[in-house]
Amino acid sequence: MTTLSLSLPMMYADHHVLAVRRLLLALPGVVDVYASSSFQVVDVSFDETHLTEEKIHQVLAEAGYLAELPVAVEFGSSPAFEKGKPFFRHTAVFPQTDRTITFAQVVPEVVRPLWPCPGLEK
Repeated sequence: MTTLSLSLPMMYADHHVLAVRRLLLALPGVVDVYASSSFQVVDVSFDETHLTEEKIHQVLAEAGYLAELPVAVEFGSSPAFEKGKPFFRHTAVFPQTDRTITFAQVVPEVVRPLWPCPGLEK
């Protein structure tokens, strides 16, 4: 019996825990699965004579759980951040004019989650 611990950045909600458990428990040789969306980890206990670590990685990668969660960032200069470093801003304060400028983003309505969400494909 072998236990494999993996970090799953795209497992960030409880419905992902259910989907990951369903995917892994369907594999031959998997005995137990512990998954946590708050820690974004999964522990898989499996019989190495029936299943390999590569197959577990393959199943999770195909489902989209091993990818990094994309976060929008800006590059450039900002008074509060170092030049050339990524940052994400919603507002900016300009000390020379003592004014605050607010930025907004128009997101078109689509029938899909805003973030990529494994397990919610059509």
